[in-house]
Amino acid sequence: MRTLHIGLRVGNLERSLAFYTAVGYTIVGTVEGTAFGSLTMLRLPGDDFVSIELVYDPARGEVDLGTGINHLVIQVESLFATVADLAAKGIAAEPPELPDGADGMGTSWIVDPDGYRIELVQWPAGHAEGMTEADFA
Repeated sequence: MRTLHIGLRVGNLERSLAFYTAVGYTIVGTVEGTAFGSLTMLRLPGDDFVSIELVYDPARGEVDLGTGINHLVIQVESLFATVADLAAKGIAAEPPELPDGADGMGTSWIVDPDGYRIELVQWPAGHAEGMTEADFA
């Protein structure tokens, strides 16, 4: 069993696509005419699978962030390079934090056009590709 992807309702599909493609996502495909509206499937470079589904229904208007989603997390290779690249594309990121020093985990935050918070994480050298029980030992 594994989590496949998360569906995020968006208030303006073009605005959201501009943001997520600037972050690095690519469009895998779309599904029109569902009960939820149109669905646009996105994945990150180097990932074979969809990780975000943008759900757009113009009749629903703006997004109410009271849905219970706190934040998404994206793993990056180089936090400082990613923050600089995003700044060049007009996406402001919070200054990187290195709570365990330069050789530890690093984080920064960005916010998408609908207000969803996204944490950027750079794992330290030798860390697993994702979060495991070892992170809580």
